Amino acid sequence: MATRPTGDLTVQVTGLRRAFGDTVVLDGADLTVGRGEVVALLGGSGSGKSTLLRALAGLDPEATGDITVPDHYGVVFQEHRLLPWKRVADNVALGVPGAGARARALAALTEVGLGDRGDAWPAELSGGQAQRVAVARALVREPELLLLDEPFGALDALTRLRMQQLLQRLRDRHGFAALLVTHDVDEALLLADRALVLEGGRIAEELPIGLPRPRHQDDPGFGGLRRHLLDRLGVPAA
Repeated sequence: MATRPTGDLTVQVTGLRRAFGDTVVLDGADLTVGRGEVVALLGGSGSGKSTLLRALAGLDPEATGDITVPDHYGVVFQEHRLLPWKRVADNVALGVPGAGARARALAALTEVGLGDRGDAWPAELSGGQAQRVAVARALVREPELLLLDEPFGALDALTRLRMQQLLQRLRDRHGFAALLVTHDVDEALLLADRALVLEGGRIAEELPIGLPRPRHQDDPGFGGLRRHLLDRLGVPAA
C-alpha cells in the first residue's frame, strides 16, 4: 500500500515482502529516505535490490507492506528504454501533460548536456547520451525522488564517472532525494549519504557516509569505508 509522505521523510517502507513461488526475496524489509538524501542500496546478485525498487515505483503489485513515496518521482533503469520510433525530445516529454511539454523536455535535455539533440533519433545516440536522455526523462517530471536501478552499470568507466558527476550536480541543483541501487561500492561512496546492505530479505546494515563533498577515491577515510563494505558483501578488497 502506497501513501503520501509527511515530515522530513521522502520514502518510508515498513514490512516489505515479496516472494516468487517458494522463494522469499524480501522478508519484511524496512527503510527510510530523508528529504534530499541520497541512499545507496547494495547487496549480492539476487538479494532483492531491484525488486525493492520496483515495489517503490509501483511496478510490482504483488509486493506487500507499507510503502510511503511522494507523488512526483522518476525512475531510471540500467537500460535507457527509449522508444526508437520517437525523437529524443518526444521520448523525454512522453506522458508529460500540457502544451508546454516539449519546452520542458528541451530544458531537461539542456540540463543533462543534450540541448541540441532534441530532434535526434535514439539510434543516433551513444550509450552515454541515451542514458542522459533517460535521466532527462525522469528530471522533466520535477521529482521529489529519483529511483535509480543500476543506471550507469552498462557504461564504460569514463562515461560512468561523468554520469556520476552529472547526477551529483543535478541533485545539488534540484534537491531531490534518491535511492540508488548499485553493485559498485565506489559509486555508493562517491554519491550517497548512507549505504544500506540488503541481505536475507532485510536491511542488514546501515552505514552513514560522512565524507566531505566533492568526493574522491583518494580522500582520507574513503579506503576504510570501502574495505568495510566489501568485507560486508563478502568481496576481498583488492
